[in-house]
Amino acid sequence: MNTKLCRWGILGAAFIARKNWQAIHDAGNATLVAVASRDLARAQSFIAECQASAPHPVVPEAMDSYDALLARPDIDAVYIPLPTGLRKEWVIRAAQAGKHVLVEKPVGRDAAEVAEIITACEKHRVQFMDGVMFMHGRRLNHLRGVADRDVGQIRHIASQFSFMSDDEFQRSNIRAHGTLEPLGCLGDLGWYCLRFTLWAMNYATPTHVTGHIHAETRQTDDAPPVPIEFSGTLTFAGGTSASFYCSFTAANAQWAIVSGDKGLLQVSDFVLPFSGAQTQFSLTRSDFVLDRCQFDMYEGRSIETIDEPSSNAPGSQESGMFQTFSQLVLSGKIDPHWPHISLLTQRVLDACLLSAKQGSKVVELKD
Repeated sequence: MNTKLCRWGILGAAFIARKNWQAIHDAGNATLVAVASRDLARAQSFIAECQASAPHPVVPEAMDSYDALLARPDIDAVYIPLPTGLRKEWVIRAAQAGKHVLVEKPVGRDAAEVAEIITACEKHRVQFMDGVMFMHGRRLNHLRGVADRDVGQIRHIASQFSFMSDDEFQRSNIRAHGTLEPLGCLGDLGWYCLRFTLWAMNYATPTHVTGHIHAETRQTDDAPPVPIEFSGTLTFAGGTSASFYCSFTAANAQWAIVSGDKGLLQVSDFVLPFSGAQTQFSLTRSDFVLDRCQFDMYEGRSIETIDEPSSNAPGSQESGMFQTFSQLVLSGKIDPHWPHISLLTQRVLDACLLSAKQGSKVVELKD
């Protein structure tokens, strides 16, 4: 039995890191060695709170220096949930220190930054991956066959990821800060919609995109405004289209629909599975029957469940993410698929934002 574990460090005590604290533990092939914050007390508080909720066998060490954590020889990989505005610097430093890097999304301010990040990781032979958890779920793996076999030729993909923030969020939350998170809701939420769309299309590059900023906010006079409500469209070769909507100003929603010439695939919780021991999706193949003056539409909708915990357990999508990444590290092999799809997602996101800033002008993309 192979008991070797991938040894992890966390740079930054961000809120999302609390979820991944447990995911590292649940991965089965990983262990958390240390957590660094520029404020030692904050790192200590983060560890104490997380340890009380989801204890690790050995309590991770609190550190007050990112550089010191990167210099440790007993750490193989780092998870970086730092703000987008700070991300490039620390991903590159981690790569230079020989640490494999799992990073929150959006990966960078723009595609040029992401390309620079990927180049650094390639140069230093470290694995790079962004933290889109649903990519590692059992459900998405199963849906590939459903989409190809039962949906058929895809004609349209629609998605929405939104939550209703309050005035305080827009005044003080980092996700609405133009310097730290310059892409606003498009980076925080739209990234998921775009990734799901690209996944459905087997990572084909759209030929044309449009974007529209419906609302934006500015926290301080010296920070640029960020979108807090955004929509976009994508067009692919062959005529397939996609639309997405992301917002900090609409009720909780995280649905995706893939429409094809055979059926319609719907996932009502494609980002964060609804709480429970199973995940679900539905496949609809409606039938219209006309008999003289009688018109009947039959729903033809079936719901399928998959044994997969929604979160905070072995087998959940976030534990799968750390398990997949840790296995790559332990194997000594680099998988170029993950940096490739990060750069593609960022390129499409950039084009949508460029369109929005140009009055929703159509922007062309090339492979």
